[in-house]
Amino acid sequence: MAEQKRDYYEVLGVDRSADDAALKKAYRVLAKKYHPDMNPGDAEAEKKFKEASEAYAVLSDPDKRRQYDQFGHAAFEGGAGGAGGFDFSGMDFGDIFGDIFGDLFGGGRRRSADNGPRRGANLRAVLRITFEEAAFGCEKEIEITLKDDCPTCHATGARPGTSPETCGKCGGKGKVVYTQQSFLGMVQNVQTCPDCGGTGKIIREKCPDCRGTGYIASRKKIKVSIPAGIDDGQSVRIREKGEPGQGGGPRGDLLVEVNVSRHPIFQRQDMNIYSTAPISFAQAALGGEVKISTIDGDVLYDVKPGTQTDTRIRLKGKGIPSLRNRAVRGDHYVTLVVQVPTSLSGEAKEALRAYDALSGNSLKSQNGAADGVAKEKHKKKGFMDKLKESLEDI
Repeated sequence: MAEQKRDYYEVLGVDRSADDAALKKAYRVLAKKYHPDMNPGDAEAEKKFKEASEAYAVLSDPDKRRQYDQFGHAAFEGGAGGAGGFDFSGMDFGDIFGDIFGDLFGGGRRRSADNGPRRGANLRAVLRITFEEAAFGCEKEIEITLKDDCPTCHATGARPGTSPETCGKCGGKGKVVYTQQSFLGMVQNVQTCPDCGGTGKIIREKCPDCRGTGYIASRKKIKVSIPAGIDDGQSVRIREKGEPGQGGGPRGDLLVEVNVSRHPIFQRQDMNIYSTAPISFAQAALGGEVKISTIDGDVLYDVKPGTQTDTRIRLKGKGIPSLRNRAVRGDHYVTLVVQVPTSLSGEAKEALRAYDALSGNSLKSQNGAADGVAKEKHKKKGFMDKLKESLEDI
């Protein structure tokens, strides 16, 4: 008995309402997985690939899909209401596969070689600056290795008096096309020419100075303008200081990544700065001027009487300048921390006791509470307490 065919929708793993995009996506996954070129000698993989290709061939064609939805597999076996049948033996799966995968496996298509001018690659460098330099901007100088056109061969790579020749293997296109027979039929693969490396030219006699590369590398110093307000991890782009282009293309760029050193006092968040400032107990209680450090230098701030520890104040416009407009700045938020003295003279202690006596006598009330606890502990034991202790000792 002939093996019963699986439902085409089940084969592709899609719903019966799947659109063309869903069908194509499902088939792409299965074809990649089971393609015979990817599974040489695997009969089961070849069988599944044929099954998926057959399912996609039917469901991707509106007429065939309509017949299949109405009659099932019988629509192509000549046994249903004049459906007419459909012979898969002569079907060209190569066309379908080429439409799905394009350049991946060739698919009968050729990719045109691109030997026109190409822009050079970007170079990257890292520069460390201080917190203040990031805030206000600065001028720095870095040293990097740059390639320039060889003055001897003028970037041709050939010895003076000679010229590069057109590659005989690719005919100057930089690409070669390999045609091979597969289960899908004749498949064309486009690859970079192994002889010229994609340049389309062969240098028979190399320049003695650049050794055929066309470039001379040297260490150079580059000035970098760091804009005010730049943050850690951001980069500055310097145009056309990267790798040379090919075929007359422009140079790439130099991308300088900025690493900002940590500051011992300030912390940054976007355009705002955060820090702490110590104040004495007397300043917190009585108020007065305190000196606060900012990126603009020390400023005097008038602390209000009765200021509590961890009070946060704002110094407007003392933060980081905006990258877009350095005239616009963030704010500086300062947390005031009341400092408790660790050592006092006898006179200072007496003065503090006198202050406490005048402001609630907290020291005496605490001592009184402590005395009460001690007295409670040493209270005379009654008859019942003594009896209880005697029973516990038995």
